[in-house]
Amino acid sequence: MVRIQKAGPLHQLSFLPSFFPVNCYIVEEETSLTLIDAALPFSVKDIMGMVKKLEKPIEHIVLTHAHEDHVGALDALKAMLPDVPVYLSERDTRLLNGDLSVDPEEPQKPIKGGLPKRMNTRPDVQLNDGDRIGSLEAIFTPGHTPGSMSFYDHRNGQIIAGDALQTRGGIAVSGTVKPLFPFPALATWDKETAIESAKRIQSLNPSLLAVGHGQMMTEPEYAIQRAIGEAERKQERKRSR
Repeated sequence: MVRIQKAGPLHQLSFLPSFFPVNCYIVEEETSLTLIDAALPFSVKDIMGMVKKLEKPIEHIVLTHAHEDHVGALDALKAMLPDVPVYLSERDTRLLNGDLSVDPEEPQKPIKGGLPKRMNTRPDVQLNDGDRIGSLEAIFTPGHTPGSMSFYDHRNGQIIAGDALQTRGGIAVSGTVKPLFPFPALATWDKETAIESAKRIQSLNPSLLAVGHGQMMTEPEYAIQRAIGEAERKQERKRSR
């Protein structure tokens, strides 16, 4: 089952297993489309159905991070669209290659979350902070994974933040457990880094927040600020124990 919502040039495709809803996004450019994330393995039919409906070709496949619920349909899509480049951060490309090591300057914590066990596709382009893909700018927002990226649309201020934040179960910074939907928090690598990334997202004053799990949120600045405050208070209590 898929639910589709639209906000300007942004289309949210929500795939709805009862316990674990997952989003991916299609961004319309003038003559082409950018797919952000590849959801679950069974999502490919609905993704391509939406592409057909929009009557524009996919020009880019962009990944926010390497967890399996964001790359699930990637092999099938790449088989259908072999000439379409796949983009992923340089840092999270290492995760796809099975390298779960952390660098000396990074928080020395284990990398969490499910990674695909059998995936043939590797990124054609390794993204760095500030890279441009059409109207989108890659914003380095680590924390959920060491190489998580968000994508900011300079035309309208919309930001697609992957799992840097969630709105399912209540808005939260990655790593803050929401009892109604705890899964992104449980798969988060470093909470302190996630808080700093949420602050960076807030500093962009986005007009709309789109995330991997949960509905899109318009004028989200105050809600993001509230989520940052909650995350900081929980971290402070943890440090004071």
